[in-house]
Amino acid sequence: MNTPAHLIFGMTAFGRVGRPAVTAAAFAGALIPDLSLYLMAGTHLFILATPPEVVFGELYYSNAWQSIFRIDNSIILWSIGLGLAAMLRAPVFIALCAAALLHLGLDFLFHHDDGRAHFWPLSNWIFESPVSYWDPNHYGRIVGAIEVAASLLCCAYLWRTFAHWFMRSLTVILGAMEFAPFVIWAIMF
Repeated sequence: MNTPAHLIFGMTAFGRVGRPAVTAAAFAGALIPDLSLYLMAGTHLFILATPPEVVFGELYYSNAWQSIFRIDNSIILWSIGLGLAAMLRAPVFIALCAAALLHLGLDFLFHHDDGRAHFWPLSNWIFESPVSYWDPNHYGRIVGAIEVAASLLCCAYLWRTFAHWFMRSLTVILGAMEFAPFVIWAIMF
């Protein structure tokens, strides 16, 4: 799924009114599984001027990049973190780990040929879902439309739930980030 959708879903599920640290942790947990990709791809695209087809066609699938993805996308490691956070009754860390696990669960279901080794260190197996959040050859148009609709519904919930200007601004920005590519792709294709 698109990162803005993960952020929206993570804050919807685990953010708490009047608990900014918990809500920030939910945001962070929803972001962390994609953060290494943004850092590595951003470095290559904007600093090293590596062509996008090399970044997303070769480097993304390389052993070096996949070894990093195994760690930050490990359902095993995040589950251990959630278990420890629950034992310690630490709401901030519960929100962080739970939002990351929500992210990974959705990625597991909606990545066809670009998934990750979610069960590392027990296994390097990568599930190839029959559906994709983006690939039209694997129902990407349908899944993408459902993702956008669900994200916008969650944005409406976040808007009503969080009255502070910062949270409402963040909600509008994330909703726009989720919706804009859908409109652009629909116009182009």
